[in-house]
Amino acid sequence: MTTATPTVGAGVQPPAPLTRAARVRKRLNSRTATVVSIVLALLWTVPTFGLFVSSFRPEDQIKTTGWWTFFSDPQFTLKNYQDVLFSSGSSGQLASYFINSLAITIPSVLFPIAFASLAAYALAWINFRGRDWLYIGIFALQIVPLQMALVPLLRFFSTGVSVGGIQLLPAWDLVDEQKFAQVWFAHTCFALPFAVYLLHNFISQLPGDLMEAARVDGATHPKIFRTIVLPLITPALAAIGIFQFLWVWNDLLVALIFAGGGDETAPLTVRLAELAGTRGNEWQRLTAGAFVSIVVPLIVFLSLQRYFVRGLLAGSVKG
Repeated sequence: MTTATPTVGAGVQPPAPLTRAARVRKRLNSRTATVVSIVLALLWTVPTFGLFVSSFRPEDQIKTTGWWTFFSDPQFTLKNYQDVLFSSGSSGQLASYFINSLAITIPSVLFPIAFASLAAYALAWINFRGRDWLYIGIFALQIVPLQMALVPLLRFFSTGVSVGGIQLLPAWDLVDEQKFAQVWFAHTCFALPFAVYLLHNFISQLPGDLMEAARVDGATHPKIFRTIVLPLITPALAAIGIFQFLWVWNDLLVALIFAGGGDETAPLTVRLAELAGTRGNEWQRLTAGAFVSIVVPLIVFLSLQRYFVRGLLAGSVKG
């Protein structure tokens, strides 16, 4: 007995042709994409490795030969790190500015996350008049360059807010040690639009049945936010925290303008800009200073990287 082979005419449909998006996805998942990713990673890593090697080389070697000559003529020294960390000169004692950077960065990360998570929940699950227009306005603020807000913020700090001759908010009369508050305020304002947008996309995708069940059980909005929403949006909070931490830690413009360049308030970035000397002839210190400055961001990124991709993809796909 022979078995008839199904044909297209017998009801068996031929495989559908791949769409353009499917073909691109297939190529990205191919071995070629893996090779390209490795090449790109090497292109980013090799210069960083060269900078790391140079940070341990003597000054005369750094200024006369390339970093790759270290392997043929290895000369090792810790003087560059000693100069930037513990030297009493004008470009030394970099370690003391870690405290200033931490004092600026930690609150500048926590404040936007706290305010943005509350605002995102309200925009996603609380019905009030003008909610959609408010969300559109917050979304549009992402395209405003922060340089446009520097002068208005400086005027706000120096003169306060007055309407019709009535002083609504007083001027900020702060001494150097208290200027951190200005930097916190500025970084919080600049970070809120993106943070609210990303968290809103995540929170709005949470199951509506879960919210309704909580309301039926008598849970109020604060309790729903604290017990249900916060545990579920941890990946998004971690992603925003990494972005904001890296941005604030590496920032020079905002910290220099609002905190000043004094020893009591200057962050690492301000001191790094001075390491090369007034004439730029001491740039060998920058190799060591660069790696001193990336230690903390590297620790933060590695400790939160498992949440990073999940947070970036939050809200991008339904279901």
